[in-house]
Amino acid sequence: MKRIAISSALLLILNGCASTSDLEETRRQLAQVNQQASTRISAVESKLSNEKLLEMVSQVDALKAEVAKLRGDVEVLNYNLQTTQKRQNDLYNDLDGRLSHLEGAPGKRDASQPAAQQAGDSQASPDYDKALNLLRARDFPNAINALSLFIQQNPQAPQAAEANYWLGVAHTALRQYDAAIDIHRRFVEQYPNNHFAPDALRNIGNCQRDLGQVDQAKNTYRRLIKLYPKTDAAQKAKQALARM
Repeated sequence: MKRIAISSALLLILNGCASTSDLEETRRQLAQVNQQASTRISAVESKLSNEKLLEMVSQVDALKAEVAKLRGDVEVLNYNLQTTQKRQNDLYNDLDGRLSHLEGAPGKRDASQPAAQQAGDSQASPDYDKALNLLRARDFPNAINALSLFIQQNPQAPQAAEANYWLGVAHTALRQYDAAIDIHRRFVEQYPNNHFAPDALRNIGNCQRDLGQVDQAKNTYRRLIKLYPKTDAAQKAKQALARM
């Protein structure tokens, strides 16, 4: 009986030893799995971190490129605005200078006489004088209407030729370049000896330039210089060519 008890005790001890060994092995395997899992997680996190960093760098580069483009667009817009303002001011200065010459020296106009009569026309027209005053006031839409009506009603009037010229100028002031080119081209063809013919040709060139028709503008300026070499318009055409 005693022997059986001792044998049972030994079996229990052996069983206990086996369980402890298995437990240690299991723990070792768990530790190994945990280590592998940690390594894999670290690798994944590192990869994700690098991908996010690359994505952020890419986004920053894209933003920088967009900002650079916007700055370039702003510079172009500023240049175009300055150029447009300068050309508009030049047009206004030309307009004021030509009308002042047409009406006589500034400040010396006789208010009792219309502008057309002071220019030497024997048949002064209140309608034409009204159209010129609208031009001086830079009321170009109404000036176009007044000039068009005057030309339609008075095609044979002494002022009809110059009314066509001023009509083209008014369209130019409104940046209606195609209409201005057509009007001034017909004016030059019909009245090549008119004292406004050189200015009409220069206006054609300016309109073509503003439309981006650089080659046509250059040809028009060269034609002006050839046909009217001693005029102020020809000198301005030379300056325009030098800037192109």
